[in-house]
Amino acid sequence: MGKQLSIAFASFLLVTIAFTIKAQTIPANDAEVNAWFQAAVKPFSSHKRTLESNVIEAESGGVQIIDVRQDGKGKFKTISDAVKHVKIGNTKRVVITIGPGEYKEKIKVDRFKSYITFYGTDPKNRPTITFAGTAAQYGTVDSATLIVESDYFVGANLIISNAAPRPDGKRKGAQASAMRISGDKAAFYNCKFVGFQDTLCDDKGKHFFKDCFIQGTVDFIFGEARSIYLNTEIHVLSGDPMAVITAHARKTPTGEGGYSFVHCPVTGTGGHALLGRPWMEAARVVYSYCTMSNVVKPEGWSNNNKPQFQKTMFFGEYQNKGPGAAGKRAPFTKMLTAAEAKTFTSLEYIEAAKWLLPPPKV
Repeated sequence: MGKQLSIAFASFLLVTIAFTIKAQTIPANDAEVNAWFQAAVKPFSSHKRTLESNVIEAESGGVQIIDVRQDGKGKFKTISDAVKHVKIGNTKRVVITIGPGEYKEKIKVDRFKSYITFYGTDPKNRPTITFAGTAAQYGTVDSATLIVESDYFVGANLIISNAAPRPDGKRKGAQASAMRISGDKAAFYNCKFVGFQDTLCDDKGKHFFKDCFIQGTVDFIFGEARSIYLNTEIHVLSGDPMAVITAHARKTPTGEGGYSFVHCPVTGTGGHALLGRPWMEAARVVYSYCTMSNVVKPEGWSNNNKPQFQKTMFFGEYQNKGPGAAGKRAPFTKMLTAAEAKTFTSLEYIEAAKWLLPPPKV
C-alpha cells in the first residue's frame, strides 16, 4: 500500500512539475503574451506556494512607501535621499514612488539594501533619472546613472538615461552607461533605457525585463547576467559604421549567464547592426519570435575577430521574422529546434516561480 502511495505521489509530482513548466512557457503568438503573463505570474496574495521564504517575508504585512516629489509634496525631493532613508539590512519591501520630472542624480543602491522598488507614479509621464557620467570619469560599469547592487530590485515606469555626448571614436572613455544591475532576481516593467555605447550593463544575477525600450549603438546590452527580455523594443541608432546590440560575458560553457530575447522588436534602419558578439569566450545570446527590421546585417553575428571563441560561444535564433531575420547567417549561428528553444522561452530559465511578481500596484 505504501509503495502504491509513493508511486501515486511521484506521478502526481511529475504531472505538477510538467504542468508548471508548460504554464511558464511563453506563447509563440505575441497577441497571447499579456494574457499568458497574467496567468503565469500572479500577484503575491495568490502566488505564495512557490515563492522563496524570504520573498514571502518581504512582501507580507504591507509595504513601506516613500514618496519622492520635486514639488516638495513628498517625503523627499531626491531619489538619492529616499534610498539613504532605507535601512541597511532591510528585509521588507520598500516602494519609492517617484513623481514626474527630471531627476539629475547619480544613484547607487548598495548590496545591503534589498527589496527596493522604484515606481514611477504616472506610466504615461514617467520620471527621468539622468546623469552624464562617462567611462573616462568613473570606469565603464560605474559610469551608470543608476547602479543597483542589491537583490530583489524592481523598477517600473521609469526613464533611465545617460546624458553624456555620443562617442565619436576620438575621445577616450566616451562610453557611458544608463543602468547597471548587479543584484540577483530583479525585474523591470515599462522602463526606458537611453544611451549610446554600453547603455545597459546587465551585469550578473537573474533578471526579467517586460514592456521596456533599450536604445544604443555599440555593445549596448552587456554583461554576464542570465536574463529574459520579453516584449521589449531593442532600438539601434543609426550614424555609426557598425552597431552591436549585445556583448555577453559568460566565461565558461557551464556558466549560468545568457540573454534570452523573446517577442522583442529589433528596430532601426541602416543595415549596420549585429545581434551580438562575444565579450568573453562563452557568450550566450538567443533571440526567439523576434521581429527584426533591416537594421540587422545578413550575417547577424560576429566572433569579435576571435575565431577560437566559436567552440564555446552560443548564439541562437528561433522563429524570428522580418527583413533582418533573413539572409545568410554567420556559420557559427545556431538555428534552434523547438526542443532547444524551450530552455530560453520559459520563465523557468530564470527560476521565476521562486521570486518573480507582476508590476506593483501603488
